[in-house]
Amino acid sequence: MKEFELKYGCNPNQKPSRIFMENGSDLPIQILNGKPGYINFLDAFNSWQLVKEIKEALGVPAATSFKHVSPTSAAIGIPLPEKLKKACFVDDVPGLDESPLACAYARARGTDRMSSFGDWIALSDICDKTTAALIAREVSDGIIAPGYTQEALEILKGKRKGNYNIVQIDSNYVPDAVEKKQVFGVTFEQGRNNFKIDHALLEELVTENKQLPDSAKRDLIIALITLKYTQSNSVCYAVDGQAIGVGAGQQSRIHCTRLAGNKADIWHLRQHDKVLNLPFLDTVGRPERDNCIDVYISDDYEDIIGDGIWQNFFKTKPEPLTREEKKAYLAGIKGVALGSDAFFPFDDNIERAAKSGVSYIAEPGGSIRDDLVIQACNKHGIAMVFTHMRLFHH
Repeated sequence: MKEFELKYGCNPNQKPSRIFMENGSDLPIQILNGKPGYINFLDAFNSWQLVKEIKEALGVPAATSFKHVSPTSAAIGIPLPEKLKKACFVDDVPGLDESPLACAYARARGTDRMSSFGDWIALSDICDKTTAALIAREVSDGIIAPGYTQEALEILKGKRKGNYNIVQIDSNYVPDAVEKKQVFGVTFEQGRNNFKIDHALLEELVTENKQLPDSAKRDLIIALITLKYTQSNSVCYAVDGQAIGVGAGQQSRIHCTRLAGNKADIWHLRQHDKVLNLPFLDTVGRPERDNCIDVYISDDYEDIIGDGIWQNFFKTKPEPLTREEKKAYLAGIKGVALGSDAFFPFDDNIERAAKSGVSYIAEPGGSIRDDLVIQACNKHGIAMVFTHMRLFHH
């Protein structure tokens, strides 16, 4: 297939629309089901690069959940602790622990469930039956993977009344070294960002704390590769083999750090016993539960557990998760890794990161205030690496 005609571009008024290879060669994909659109393919090609690079860097199956050309999370295939399974709504999935790929997607989809609603999925490995069964339960627009087992393909074809978008990519495809795009009729050309992110990038520790365990290196690599395919400015928090908070597309870096930190905090709080034990009515579906949990965790919890309201969602009235309880719970969080796609211009980013349990940071360095940023890390005992590599993505 040399080209594929799309229904429209980013918006319905943007016609005609198609994807094709400028050199006249075949597209590196097969569309096995559905009819993906313009934004679907933007998500597909960006997300595939992300999981492919994580798999190459760490040697473990990887998955990501994409929305509007940025990842909500990315993760590798590590079995989930029981509390995290419950928080991700996957504690009832048969055979989950036996499928690293399913574990990776369970983590990625479960990190920021509200943002992942209607996601595009990328898998680094051939989609198996367990992963497909997990995907079948979620609201999703489509998937890209290097292959599918027959059982997995049949399960996925049953989604969206048979119209679920399923794309298979040639895992051996290597794009040209130079890439082009047009804006306002003007052609832009640049070399592809082929910079390799691996352990060698994490050698320059600039803080008093020089301790960077293997688990932290793994999480920093996941954070940095995630940032490579996140709309800039961007900051990513990661722990236990997964990105837990992505702040994308903000004009100010501190806003990225706050946004990603708030998402990371919510991910942690979803595993609080009060949240895990919310007495939902059996009639409340998964998306509604996500919305309820998001409000319950916030300071507006009365909007969901107030008199005359809680009866719509719960069997009994839940006790609130107070601000003091949340603060105490989050104060016990440590060992979180943080990556930034450009240098931190002020130490306020470090102060905010420390509140979300950040113990390890990787950033390019190069600010005129690097000394102040390093001082802030030293104050909090954070180990920070300078990568000397910017990761802007637009």
